[in-house]
Amino acid sequence: MEFKHVTVLLNETVDSLNIKPDGVYVDGTLGGGGHSEAICKSLNAEGTLIGIDRDKDALKAAEERLKDYPCNKIFVQSNYSDIKNVLKNLNIDGVDGAVLDLGVSSFQLDNADRGFSYMSKAPLDMRMNQDDEITAYDVINNFSEEHLADIIKRYGEEKWSSRIAKFIVKAREKSNIEDTQQLVEIIKAAIPARARRDGPHPAKRTFQAIRIEVNDELYQLEKAVGDFCDVLNKKGRLSIISFHSLEDRIVKEIVLERCDPCICPKEFPVCACGRIPQIKKISKKPIVPSEREIEENPRSRSAKLRVIEKL
Repeated sequence: MEFKHVTVLLNETVDSLNIKPDGVYVDGTLGGGGHSEAICKSLNAEGTLIGIDRDKDALKAAEERLKDYPCNKIFVQSNYSDIKNVLKNLNIDGVDGAVLDLGVSSFQLDNADRGFSYMSKAPLDMRMNQDDEITAYDVINNFSEEHLADIIKRYGEEKWSSRIAKFIVKAREKSNIEDTQQLVEIIKAAIPARARRDGPHPAKRTFQAIRIEVNDELYQLEKAVGDFCDVLNKKGRLSIISFHSLEDRIVKEIVLERCDPCICPKEFPVCACGRIPQIKKISKKPIVPSEREIEENPRSRSAKLRVIEKL
């Protein structure tokens, strides 16, 4: 299957980087290479793009897409949260900008074999890196009812989490749950009909929760945001696109902490702790897609772009 991905907030994200033609830039979530291609267009032969992705298919597709651009291009199969080790291995001390697009790629959603989508029958997989051991099948068939309920509630913010977990455990007592279609039917049965009439697809929140668990997404994000702030050169910028409240909350909290790290009591007239801001926000509020982009790409509807600059 051809690797396709509709890049969200493309111009807003790349423009926010203030790209220097000879700078070093990282696309920590390479995907189909949309953001990377826009960055490469602004780099000369002295500039460098480092593309990171967990997915081998994404790396192959991006390498082909970007082959004709004159800048230096380095492709690394890794998790973006490992940015410090990636740069260490490349003997690079700092970067002038970076992009993190936290959404699941269109390729992963549309490729039934990957098991990310609740819209088609597929094996229960959901691994972004297919070399990882734990799959959605393992989570659904082996985790306890209490553990499942906790995951679905915390990562999916699903009000029917306990009931869904109970129905999953009851179903797997007869036989293992093998594919996404089986799981969708179990979720539908668990959620009362009146609650299924409005809002998103009944399986959306549960599938999100399982995907986050399989890929350890929130821990990796929390680590990555801090580490990317550390590796930015002075005036370097980090642009982060989040797609749900859990992601955005983590990004927002870390940015606030780095912008205002003072731990002195509020009644102190001046700061005594000596902690100084490390970054600043470029926009006070997150940048969101235009109505036209949402119309052309409905998957962009929940996207939020936050941009920070190293002081």
